[in-house]
Amino acid sequence: MTHQSRAVLVVTNVDDPTADVVINELHGRGVPVVRFDSGEFPATLSCSAHIGGEARQWRGSVQTPTRACELPAVRALYYRRPSGFAFPHLNEQDTRFAAAQARYGLGGVLTSLPDCLYVNHPNRIGDAEYKPAGLAAAASCGFSVPPTLVTNVPDDARRFVGAHGPVIYKPLSVPLYLIDGTAQTVEVAEVGADEIDDSVSGTMHLFQVRVDKVADARVTVIGRHVFCVRIDSDLLDWRTDYRRLTYSVIQPPSGIREALFAYLRHFRLVFGAFDFSIDRQGRWWFLECNPSGQWAWLEPETGLPMVAAMADLLERKPR
Repeated sequence: MTHQSRAVLVVTNVDDPTADVVINELHGRGVPVVRFDSGEFPATLSCSAHIGGEARQWRGSVQTPTRACELPAVRALYYRRPSGFAFPHLNEQDTRFAAAQARYGLGGVLTSLPDCLYVNHPNRIGDAEYKPAGLAAAASCGFSVPPTLVTNVPDDARRFVGAHGPVIYKPLSVPLYLIDGTAQTVEVAEVGADEIDDSVSGTMHLFQVRVDKVADARVTVIGRHVFCVRIDSDLLDWRTDYRRLTYSVIQPPSGIREALFAYLRHFRLVFGAFDFSIDRQGRWWFLECNPSGQWAWLEPETGLPMVAAMADLLERKPR
């Protein structure tokens, strides 16, 4: 079976504009696509797979109300933060059991497809989403990393701020956080030593020296393509107000491109959305790499052919 006759699986949530534009591009090329949200299982998504005997790899299919895809016929799987499994008809204990079976059953099949290109593999995404692991990899790959403390010891946090200020606080992960029923974002914020109290001991926190920046850079790596965009604003965290941003296409400094691919090899990724701060001397400081980051909004702002690059990757088009 050739790549050209095989489908691309897109596993994402129902409302995903980035997936929409990629799927439209693939449809325009005549590439078969099957899209679903794993949260639709088992209500409208089903899977049956077998292995063993003469079957040396998973055989079977996944089915939605409108599409079916044979597992050996998947050329690539595009994984973009699907919703979690839901079993509203079950009690809490049975829901935990059913969700675990779904995760390790359906998830296990989808993460072990034969000759499938993963963008990115869900297990590798999980590895790369640990911020301490990302910072360690960034330092070993040659990026400049701001001094960072991860701690639940209030005195250590106060000493760090006193020695390095100004310092910012960042959440290590951003799960759904509801206030009065509305989803909220825990923002990156500057913190003083006098603001650190004993509640810090309740869980882990990340404190990092604030870079005296003149701009930010978002670098999106799609396969072998590197798209570098400078983001100018007066914001500590540019993601808090997109209306105040201006964009320009730039080239990365010497050594950055090599470090990007070293980082992706470390986590076995083929896509990454990297964030940097650029200081007054022009030095780039690594902040993080999101293995499932957003990127499509940058194409209309810059003209960079990012959608085509992603479609090329998923199509497994020869370089």
